[in-house]
Amino acid sequence: MFWRGVWGYLPANIVQGVVGFLAIVIFTRVLSPADFGRYALAFSVMTLAHVAVFSWLEAAMARFWAAEQTAEGLARHFASLYRTAFRLGLVFLPVAAVLIALWPMDMAFRIAVAVGVGGIPVRCFAKLAMERFRAAGEVGRAARIDMITAIGGLAIGVAVALAGAGGSAPLIGLMLAPLLTLPFILPGELKQGRGARVDRTRLRTYAVYGYPIAASLALAVVLSSTDRFLLAAFMNEAAVGAYHAGYSLANRTLDVLFIWLGAAGTPALVMALERGGGERLQTAAREQASTFLLIGLPAAAGVALVAGPLTEVMIGEDLRRVAASITPWIALSALLSGLTTYYFHQAFTLGRRTGLLLAAMAVPALANIVLNLLLIPGHGVMGAAWSTAISFGLGLIASIAIGRRVLVMPVPWETLARCGLATAAMALAVSVLPRLGGLVELMLQATVGALVYAVVALTLNAAGVRDVAGRLLATARTRRALS
Repeated sequence: MFWRGVWGYLPANIVQGVVGFLAIVIFTRVLSPADFGRYALAFSVMTLAHVAVFSWLEAAMARFWAAEQTAEGLARHFASLYRTAFRLGLVFLPVAAVLIALWPMDMAFRIAVAVGVGGIPVRCFAKLAMERFRAAGEVGRAARIDMITAIGGLAIGVAVALAGAGGSAPLIGLMLAPLLTLPFILPGELKQGRGARVDRTRLRTYAVYGYPIAASLALAVVLSSTDRFLLAAFMNEAAVGAYHAGYSLANRTLDVLFIWLGAAGTPALVMALERGGGERLQTAAREQASTFLLIGLPAAAGVALVAGPLTEVMIGEDLRRVAASITPWIALSALLSGLTTYYFHQAFTLGRRTGLLLAAMAVPALANIVLNLLLIPGHGVMGAAWSTAISFGLGLIASIAIGRRVLVMPVPWETLARCGLATAAMALAVSVLPRLGGLVELMLQATVGALVYAVVALTLNAAGVRDVAGRLLATARTRRALS
């Protein structure tokens, strides 16, 4: 199931990656640094509100679908989640409107926050459907929704940005794109719960499981956004814009990879545990961890190595210098965050001990606040980048230590060593290349780095990649022979 998901979600994640990079390229040029900073702050508010109110429902859909064995149970599952989401939306929107009206902020920022928060219920319904598709192994449907919302969100955002919507523009795209998909997916999902009632006992179970996850996600938002609010407080919104540009560039690269692998990996681990028990789970987990290291380690190192030419190509001139300086630190942070969130946190969700997940997330979140308060006043955006990297490192250690009390997630040390050697060889090769600047330098470094890593990884058989390649070639030869 894992590899079927990996290949099935590949097109959607390629689209996500391209859209993410295009968003950085376009919005850092179309929006002023201050408007880009307002967008970054409003996006953080929107994300925090979403996870605080709705994410527990999405987590329950992802975790409990595979455990349902009867048609009646599935109907109650769908009815409980979708009807609760609708009722929460009816309460959430007016309360949010009052809070935004009372919150003292400039009008441009107020509009951006209102747009972002107003689209949250729509995104929740779309996310519930996507989590169900992923849990059921309906890779194609989940991938199509992902691609449509990504492309539509960017197109709408760019159009309204060119029309002068300012920092609200990207958020308008994020609000309208999922809304356009609902007529095609929501009727079928609601039909699954037709005739069933909301099961309060079931909801309590979902809440006990899901609320700690939502709280941990809220802490993750705090961890990833505290720096922006403190930069705005100690410096200005333009500094936030420059920091967010560099952060988005490095983090987006790694985030797309981990979301891709996690979209396939999480349902596969749940299915392995529910249908095969602990031994099958350990085998699946070790395979996934090895794959994460094989792809994530060189990706993080590669982003750090090409930070200069990458920012020249991707980011507007006003934000470029600062973005380049923090990109290596954010790449490290993204690697640590991805391994923590999409692998080691699975111990808590698989073991249904999500309260401990909250404890694990509290460590980096609190550390991030303290470190930012200490480092930003003296070091500005670089202090924020250092704080982020240190905090995510502490979070990884805390998640491993606390997670072992629930479920031991295996660490493939041999794979780590071999991938580390291949990454070191890649870094050495890239470091001796001439500095040509711009797109030429970026393409040269990326090509040479990828080739060197591939050759060394195949030679060392890192994560069993040579064995996998051999099986794929054998399968291809068999198909040609049969045809």
